[in-house]
Amino acid sequence: MTDFDRLSLNTRTTESWTLREAVEGAAAAGLPAVGLWRDRLAEAGIDEAVKILHDNAIRVSSLCRGGFLTDHDDAALDDNRRALDEAAAVGAPELIIVAGGMPDRDLRSARQRLADRIAELVPHAAERGVRLALEPLHPMYCADRAVISTLGQALALAAPHPAANVGVVVDAFHVWWDPDVADQIAEAGRQGRISSYQVCDWLVPIAADPLLSRGMMGDGVIDFGPLTEQVTAAGYRGDIEVEIFNREIWDADPATVVETMKRRYRDLVLPGLAVGA
Repeated sequence: MTDFDRLSLNTRTTESWTLREAVEGAAAAGLPAVGLWRDRLAEAGIDEAVKILHDNAIRVSSLCRGGFLTDHDDAALDDNRRALDEAAAVGAPELIIVAGGMPDRDLRSARQRLADRIAELVPHAAERGVRLALEPLHPMYCADRAVISTLGQALALAAPHPAANVGVVVDAFHVWWDPDVADQIAEAGRQGRISSYQVCDWLVPIAADPLLSRGMMGDGVIDFGPLTEQVTAAGYRGDIEVEIFNREIWDADPATVVETMKRRYRDLVLPGLAVGA
């Protein structure tokens, strides 16, 4: 056991690295896992990706992303089925689902289409042994990226389905602000639905492009101690992914970014994993 036996490098954090470079970089840094994005998987190809992962003894904590299921047509369903196939092929236990935004002003109907399409995907997910991991995003992304903003909403969407097939993502960046987050994490734990715990920081001031406002832990306002303690007390024992969208971090040396990530994780996140374990 090491300080980093649950730390996973999300490939978006080291944006300039290819899949091979990210996997080899994680292995060189003593990390056990990576969170893959589908663009890197497409560049490498499934067979080559599987070989690279095997050769470096690196597991996949999740595949990102499926979702965007709120449009009026059903075109996204086939892409999500392909994503589930890809996740199964690389051994990812979870497919991260970003719900999708509003194609018009009818938010209620967009959420209903999301629920209907999740139900359509569940049988394929069950066949592939991959869980649909519903990720609520901060409310500022409701219009264009995710019509679910809280863990409570994600749990309500998951409720009709077995926990083995539909879970929820606890992403610190997206949920830290919610006054009900502790109760929602506890409820997700009681239901056995916590699919992933992702960490990065909320920067102040926010970037001009809100998508690129994620910071390295310790560079923003999130208190990771209580949040990590809550996730641990809820029974989550999986990998912790560091997923950062930030132009300055992307332009930095990736190996240096990984070393900084390890230090911040050890100092700010790791202590919370011991509480309630």
